[in-house]
Order: sequence, then structure tokens, then C-alpha cells
Amino acid sequence: MELSLILIFWYGILHAFGPDHLTAIADFSIGKNKKKTLLITLMFAIGHGISLFIFAQILQHVSLSEELLAYGDIISASVIIGMGLFLLFMVFTHRIQLKKHYHEGKEHIHIWFGKSHEHNNKDTASSFTLGLLMGIGGVRGMLITLGVVQGGVVDFSMVAAFTLGVMLIFIAFGFVILYINQNLLGSVQNVRKAFTVAGVISLVVGGNILLG
Repeated sequence: MELSLILIFWYGILHAFGPDHLTAIADFSIGKNKKKTLLITLMFAIGHGISLFIFAQILQHVSLSEELLAYGDIISASVIIGMGLFLLFMVFTHRIQLKKHYHEGKEHIHIWFGKSHEHNNKDTASSFTLGLLMGIGGVRGMLITLGVVQGGVVDFSMVAAFTLGVMLIFIAFGFVILYINQNLLGSVQNVRKAFTVAGVISLVVGGNILLG
């Protein structure tokens, strides 16, 4: 692998540690099983990379003002704040449900929103969409870094290296959330506390982006 791609891969790792990214992943992953937790983090990373690549290509051919690019941060912050408000609404209206059952002697816990328990892929699709939206907010910083490395030209291999770096951290963080899901969310009270903390952190992180 060329040195430039290694540097971009490393930048993706550093970029993934942003509190807005980790907060978004936590909001979607809390209370999910192993398969869904890892799938959510993977789809978020892919959506993030696709969004950055698309905007990188657009900005190489269309000159946009700094003020217009700043709206990307507003979009990201608004999404995180919206998620935080949604989680807190679910907690305070008692719409978070938990059910335990056993398969082959092993305890399984299902956590869901609302009155009925449905199995669907909405969380996965939503995490991909969220990754796309969050990518808009990170496009300025990424383009500056990639432009310095490659003389202002951004190609697919560069974005792929960046996305792999992001994906590495997102999946590792997904395992942290998975540990919390499997070991600390055994009761409705604990689940509500976890979602309350996630909701409050989302409001703080989103508000900080808007004020920053």
C-alpha cells in the first residue's frame, strides 16, 4: 500500500473518534443483538464513506463557499439532536420494551420501541442513511487532508482507504456497545437509564457542534 493511502487510512481512524460519530452509533446500537449491532456499525461506515466520496467528486468540479459547506455541520448536529430528543421521548413516554426468553438453555433479551415487537431492517437502513448525512458534515476536513496528500485530486482508492479506517473504529466501538447490551441491559430500568444517558449525550454533542 502506498504511503499516501496509509496516511489516509490513519486519518480515517482519527476521524472516526469524533464524538458525533460515536454518539450516533451508540444511539442506534444500544439494545440490539450481536448481528444487528455489527451490521449497524458497518452500514454507518459504508454510508459515511459513500457520502464523502460523492461530495468530494462534486467539490472538485463545483466551487462552493465556506458558508455553504458549513451547513453540513448543521445537518449533522441536527440529526444527532433529533436522535437524542427521540430517545428521551421514548424513555419518558415508557415506550421502551424488554422481553426475556430462552433458546437451548441460553437467555435472550429483546428490546424494542412501541407496543408491538417487530423484526425488520429499519435500523440497518436508518444507520446507512445516517452515515450518509453525517458524511456531509465531515467533508470539509476530509477534503483538506486528502487534497494535501494527493495534490487536490480525490479518487476512489483514497476514499476507500479512509472508509476502512473509519470502519475499523466503528466496528471496535460496536463491540463496546455489544458488551453493554449483553451485560448491563438486563432490566427495563437499566435500558431506560442507558437510553436516557445516550439521549442527553446526543443533545450535548449536537449542541456543541452548533455552537462551535
